Amino acid sequence: MADKQISLPAKLINGGIAGLIGVTCVFPIDLAKTRLQNQQNGQRIYSSMSDCLVKTIRSEGYFGMYRGAAVNLTLVTPEKAIKLAANDFFRHHLAQDGQKLTLLREMLAGCGAGTCQVIVTTPMEMLKIQLQDAGRLAAQKKMLETQASLSAPGAAPSVLGSSAAPARPTATQLTRELWRSKGVAGLYKGLGATLLRDVPFSIVYFPLFANLDALGRPAPGEKAPFYVSFLAGCVAGSTAAVAVNPCDVVKTRLQSLQRGVHEDTYSGFLDCARKILRNEGPSAFLKGAYCRALVIAPLFGIAQVVYFVGIGEALLGLLPGRHD
Repeated sequence: MADKQISLPAKLINGGIAGLIGVTCVFPIDLAKTRLQNQQNGQRIYSSMSDCLVKTIRSEGYFGMYRGAAVNLTLVTPEKAIKLAANDFFRHHLAQDGQKLTLLREMLAGCGAGTCQVIVTTPMEMLKIQLQDAGRLAAQKKMLETQASLSAPGAAPSVLGSSAAPARPTATQLTRELWRSKGVAGLYKGLGATLLRDVPFSIVYFPLFANLDALGRPAPGEKAPFYVSFLAGCVAGSTAAVAVNPCDVVKTRLQSLQRGVHEDTYSGFLDCARKILRNEGPSAFLKGAYCRALVIAPLFGIAQVVYFVGIGEALLGLLPGRHD
């Protein structure tokens, strides 16, 4: 118990470092996921992840792929720290006399971790989605203007360039506007959908990772090689990501404040799910699933390696250790 308590700050450091590294590596794919999930039938700008990234670079430059990254990099440290440390905390307290956790208790620990993390995840996702989707809305507007200009006989060539590109808000401006208009509730729009995504994700991810990682341990009580932890994190993360993708699609739609032309608006989780099913079919719930898997796999693979290698313990001068 003593070791668990004094190593908690190290675990928080590990989670933060892992989050920073992971987000920097995979953020462009996450941006493509958001844009693919938000586009609706009849208003398709991007046909695939690669098409989205290519068009983003052409229209917004290389750093256009990192729109919203500052929000993630700022908040991912507390988010990942809470998630990983909470799971560790619940696993420790659900263990009985040092015995191996049952699958049900592993799932309960994951549920607790997922519930705790939404305190940071919801406002982070809320701001990130607005920034990520701004480029899609601008591209859609430009496409519609081009179509209107070509279809109007005798239209002046200058019509297309007459409308200036809308100013894209910053995260600070969005935060102020939401706080001023709706208070703290504005930053927590989509909280229920976030819970419905993150709690099942953690219920699937943490037990699956723990059992896959255990397969690579040379002996009970010893650490698995780092590549085993990395692969276990990748497999568990991508599996959980695809499993909860329908909830992620609904959450993304609900948290998007701006809509394109002729795009649906939603009053809540069930209304959103019904309209997606009716207007776009069941396959729409898998939009961006492969992008999300490509984001989550390395993100959690890196996270688990950093977390379990013990960078935080080294920084704090503690003995590196792992506790399951």
